[in-house]
Amino acid sequence: MCKDYVYDKDIEQIAKEEQGEALKLQASTSTEVSHQQCSMPGLGEKYPTWETTKPELELLGHNPRRRRITSSFTIGLRGLINLGNTCFMNCIVQALTHTPILRDFFLSDRHRCEMPSPELCLVCEMSSLFRELYSGNPSPHVPYKLLHLVWIHARHLAGYRQQDAHEFLIAALDVLHRHCKGDDAGKAANNPNHCNCIIDQIFTGGMQSDVTCQACHGVSTTIDPCWDISLDLPGSCTSFWPMSPGRESSVNGESHIPGITTLTDCLRRFTRPEHLGSSAKIKCGSCQSYQESTKQLTMNKLPVVACFHFKRFEHSAKQRRKITTYISFPLELDMTPFMASSKESRMNGQLQLPTNSGNDENKYSLFAVVNHQGTLESGHYTSFIRHHKDQWFKCDDAVITKASIKDVLDSEGYLLFYHKQVLEHESEKVKEMNTQAY
Repeated sequence: MCKDYVYDKDIEQIAKEEQGEALKLQASTSTEVSHQQCSMPGLGEKYPTWETTKPELELLGHNPRRRRITSSFTIGLRGLINLGNTCFMNCIVQALTHTPILRDFFLSDRHRCEMPSPELCLVCEMSSLFRELYSGNPSPHVPYKLLHLVWIHARHLAGYRQQDAHEFLIAALDVLHRHCKGDDAGKAANNPNHCNCIIDQIFTGGMQSDVTCQACHGVSTTIDPCWDISLDLPGSCTSFWPMSPGRESSVNGESHIPGITTLTDCLRRFTRPEHLGSSAKIKCGSCQSYQESTKQLTMNKLPVVACFHFKRFEHSAKQRRKITTYISFPLELDMTPFMASSKESRMNGQLQLPTNSGNDENKYSLFAVVNHQGTLESGHYTSFIRHHKDQWFKCDDAVITKASIKDVLDSEGYLLFYHKQVLEHESEKVKEMNTQAY
């Protein structure tokens, strides 16, 4: 016998039900459930239900006023000290700590460390960082431990050289994903790379690639997970697909101004069919011969948080430079035209859009923008973050100042972070209910 463990989902379900009944029985016979018992694997939640003590009741009695979020609410606005060319890290930390669902996850102590050395767990450090930034302490925080862990787990980012904020974002999400150890029950049967950890739940989308044979028109489809969408810009070495002359775009509320490229233009180019050419023939699975083909990318599954990366730093055999082309981006974004389900409404890269898609599940709101000032050799990263409703702030390392919506939309833009409106609306409802309870 191989002595391997055999997983049976029916037995697992029965075990969970029995454990739940045991906890109920234990709670009914005892007024207190020890933290150690509730922390044991397989015995329900990590923490027991909060029951008010006498001192807590007295404290609530002396403070009957409910806490409401006002325009002067500053909890969560805290600068980060630059530790030596670490502005690339600080701007991403500000964006992540102002991601609504990620914030709610860490501030509710949902992380349960399973690493043998918790002091090396990046998720534990992020949890500590969230507590620091939302502690109400106005003095700038020194993220030295975060930087140290980044150097350990992403060695290509170690040292005090200037680094790319986008590269740091992807490396940080990768390490957080590996340290989260998502629930095995959440793994998709057709995609072993997908898990149910908080990082995948928030940031992972599904990119669909359709390769169409030009001979038999057979289509080969693959779906890959993605954390962001990298978009080409006008002025790069790759030829940019412009809008048709004289055609105006009203997608996502963007009125097309001649000479101004929009985020929608970039997404239209990203999702247009691309002819692969005679030098890139592939073997068609339908006609079993090598044929020319076209490739088209669309979104099969949208993430809760959509991150768009403008390819401003160009590295080619001829030159290394920064592309400073201004890209107009909206406060609200509808991704419906770029979904795989909307592919039939796209002809030769031109969008056939209904006047009102009515699909709120595909609509997003902007909540963070990362900018880069300077050149490829010498520059500085800052970020704009939305703190509450239409209140925006500029984060420049240790300095945080109020910003207008115009300041945000007029910025150059390097990384754009959008949050789904439907979940955000539900999050705001829960937030309002929670604040009314205090």
